[in-house]
Amino acid sequence: MLKVQEIQSYYGQSKILFDVSLQIRRGQVVSLLGRNGMGKTTTIKSIMGLVEIRNGDIQFEGKSLKQLGTFEISRLGIGYVPEGRRIFGNLNVEENLIATARLGDANREWTLERVLDFFPALKPRLKQMGGTLSGGEQQMLAIGRALLLNPKLLILDEATEGLAPLVRQHIWDRLADIKHTGQAILIIDKHIARLKTLADHHYIIEKGCIVWSGNSEALDADEQVTEKYIGVQ
Repeated sequence: MLKVQEIQSYYGQSKILFDVSLQIRRGQVVSLLGRNGMGKTTTIKSIMGLVEIRNGDIQFEGKSLKQLGTFEISRLGIGYVPEGRRIFGNLNVEENLIATARLGDANREWTLERVLDFFPALKPRLKQMGGTLSGGEQQMLAIGRALLLNPKLLILDEATEGLAPLVRQHIWDRLADIKHTGQAILIIDKHIARLKTLADHHYIIEKGCIVWSGNSEALDADEQVTEKYIGVQ
């Protein structure tokens, strides 16, 4: 579904990514791991057309994303939940959800009603302004908004960052439910133990380079890789 092929990405004249390659199959959950500042978010922003790519290519269902704008990439079927959530603080919850909603395939369509059933905490908040929600509610709103795009691929950057433990657990449970619908997901998060149970495959990035990839069993078996590139989580 998604193929990132030896991309080199830049902020101005500063080269951040060095020949990064990864791929995601239909229905697969993939994590991108690494310490802060190693290129995880830059990789996602490169996929979404938010960072300049000077070499390499990114293909989604066989179509190059390299020359497309972010809105065009989204229309192809990629839903993006950015770090910091980026909900519209001056819109209420319902307006946030429907502002970018798009109908999907009839057999797997996310609707406003389905999202509210999925995140019931949002139901009594429909007329509340987005900027007044708690961090957990904002994250539910951000995920719900992305699901209403009916994406073929869902991308989450720091999916549970800064959330209280009970809220974090709820988000992880919801992500597992989303996975069981057959949704392809690319996810960044610091909670490695939960990622091992959720993701089918992992990539580790260090100083803008992919230095390791494998499944959860391989990651568990290679303690040196975890200690060197991720740290104990």
